[in-house]
Amino acid sequence: QLHVVESGGDLAQPGGSLRLSCAASGFTLDYYVIGWFRQAPGKERERVGCFSSVGGNINYADSVKGRFTISKDNAKNTFYLQMNSLKPEDTAVYYCAAVLGTFRRCASIYKYDYWGQGTQVTVSS
Repeated sequence: QLHVVESGGDLAQPGGSLRLSCAASGFTLDYYVIGWFRQAPGKERERVGCFSSVGGNINYADSVKGRFTISKDNAKNTFYLQMNSLKPEDTAVYYCAAVLGTFRRCASIYKYDYWGQGTQVTVSS
Protein backbone atom coordinates (compact mmCIF):
# COMPACT_ATOMS: atom_id res chain seq x y z
CA GLN A 1 0.00 0.00 0.00
CA LEU A 2 1.31 3.40 -0.99
CA HIS A 3 0.62 6.16 1.50
CA VAL A 4 1.39 9.86 1.56
CA VAL A 5 0.90 11.94 4.67
CA GLU A 6 1.15 15.72 4.77
CA SER A 7 2.16 17.81 7.73
CA GLY A 8 3.43 21.27 8.53
CA GLY A 9 0.36 23.38 7.87
CA ASP A 10 0.00 26.28 10.25
CA LEU A 11 -0.97 29.89 10.66
CA ALA A 12 1.53 32.24 9.05
CA GLN A 13 1.76 35.98 8.58
CA PRO A 14 1.88 37.59 5.15
CA GLY A 15 5.47 37.53 3.98
CA GLY A 16 6.27 34.61 6.23
CA SER A 17 7.34 31.08 5.42
CA LEU A 18 6.18 27.53 6.01
CA ARG A 19 7.54 24.15 4.99
CA LEU A 20 5.12 21.35 4.29
CA SER A 21 6.23 17.74 4.46
CA CYS A 22 4.93 14.76 2.54
CA ALA A 23 6.04 11.46 3.99
CA ALA A 24 5.74 8.70 1.41
CA SER A 25 5.76 4.97 1.98
CA GLY A 26 4.99 1.86 0.00
CA PHE A 27 6.99 2.72 -3.11
CA THR A 28 8.14 -0.54 -4.66
CA LEU A 29 9.49 1.08 -7.83
CA ASP A 30 11.75 4.05 -8.42
CA TYR A 31 9.40 5.73 -10.90
CA TYR A 32 6.74 8.08 -9.63
CA VAL A 33 5.30 11.57 -9.68
CA ILE A 34 4.58 13.59 -6.57
CA GLY A 35 2.15 16.48 -6.81
CA TRP A 36 1.29 19.28 -4.43
CA PHE A 37 -2.25 20.61 -4.66
CA ARG A 38 -4.30 23.14 -2.79
CA GLN A 39 -7.95 23.97 -2.54
CA ALA A 40 -9.47 27.05 -1.00
CA PRO A 41 -13.17 27.35 -0.13
CA GLY A 42 -15.22 28.09 -3.22
CA LYS A 43 -12.30 27.58 -5.57
CA GLU A 44 -11.15 24.85 -7.91
CA ARG A 45 -8.42 22.51 -6.81
CA GLU A 46 -5.11 23.83 -8.07
CA ARG A 47 -1.89 22.01 -8.76
CA VAL A 48 0.78 24.01 -7.00
CA GLY A 49 3.70 21.98 -8.25
CA CYS A 50 4.90 18.52 -9.09
CA PHE A 51 8.01 16.40 -9.19
CA SER A 52 8.88 13.46 -11.42
CA SER A 53 11.51 10.94 -10.37
CA VAL A 54 12.34 10.42 -14.04
CA GLY A 55 14.92 13.08 -14.72
CA GLY A 56 13.96 15.18 -11.72
CA ASN A 57 11.46 17.28 -13.65
CA ILE A 58 9.77 19.93 -11.51
CA ASN A 59 6.92 22.22 -12.47
CA TYR A 60 5.24 25.08 -10.60
CA ALA A 61 2.03 26.96 -11.06
CA ASP A 62 2.49 30.56 -12.17
CA SER A 63 0.88 31.77 -8.97
CA VAL A 64 3.69 30.35 -6.83
CA LYS A 65 6.74 30.54 -9.08
CA GLY A 66 9.64 32.18 -7.34
CA ARG A 67 8.05 31.68 -3.93
CA PHE A 68 7.48 27.92 -3.55
CA THR A 69 10.11 25.20 -3.92
CA ILE A 70 9.77 21.42 -4.06
CA SER A 71 12.59 19.32 -2.68
CA LYS A 72 13.22 15.78 -1.51
CA ASP A 73 15.02 14.07 1.34
CA ASN A 74 15.99 10.71 -0.08
CA ALA A 75 17.03 9.27 3.27
CA LYS A 76 13.65 10.00 4.80
CA ASN A 77 11.63 9.39 1.63
CA THR A 78 9.98 12.71 2.31
CA PHE A 79 9.03 15.51 -0.06
CA TYR A 80 8.87 19.14 0.95
CA LEU A 81 7.06 22.22 -0.22
CA GLN A 82 8.95 25.27 0.98
CA MET A 83 6.63 28.26 0.88
CA ASN A 84 8.15 31.73 1.14
CA SER A 85 6.71 35.21 0.82
CA LEU A 86 3.30 33.88 1.76
CA LYS A 87 0.21 35.80 0.75
CA PRO A 88 -3.33 35.65 2.11
CA GLU A 89 -4.41 34.09 -1.18
CA ASP A 90 -2.18 31.11 -0.40
CA THR A 91 -4.65 30.13 2.31
CA ALA A 92 -5.97 26.67 1.47
CA VAL A 93 -5.90 23.02 2.37
CA TYR A 94 -2.74 21.60 0.84
CA TYR A 95 -2.57 18.02 -0.39
CA CYS A 96 0.23 15.72 -1.37
CA ALA A 97 -0.54 13.16 -4.06
CA ALA A 98 1.33 10.43 -5.90
CA VAL A 99 1.10 8.25 -8.96
CA LEU A 100 3.47 5.50 -10.04
CA GLY A 101 4.92 5.42 -13.52
CA THR A 102 7.70 6.57 -15.81
CA PHE A 103 6.25 10.03 -16.43
CA ARG A 104 8.95 12.41 -17.56
CA ARG A 105 6.91 15.62 -17.50
CA CYS A 106 4.91 15.77 -14.31
CA ALA A 107 2.75 18.65 -15.57
CA SER A 108 1.28 16.27 -18.14
CA ILE A 109 -0.17 14.01 -15.45
CA TYR A 110 -3.87 14.55 -14.76
CA LYS A 111 -4.69 11.58 -12.55
CA TYR A 112 -3.11 10.86 -9.21
CA ASP A 113 -3.90 7.59 -7.48
CA TYR A 114 -2.86 8.28 -3.92
CA TRP A 115 -3.78 11.30 -1.81
CA GLY A 116 -3.00 12.50 1.65
CA GLN A 117 -5.59 13.86 4.03
CA GLY A 118 -4.53 17.47 3.63
CA THR A 119 -3.00 20.07 5.89
CA GLN A 120 -4.40 23.54 6.50
CA VAL A 121 -2.34 26.60 5.65
CA THR A 122 -3.71 29.93 6.78
CA VAL A 123 -1.99 33.19 5.93
CA SER A 124 -3.33 36.11 7.91
CA SER A 125 -2.10 39.02 9.96
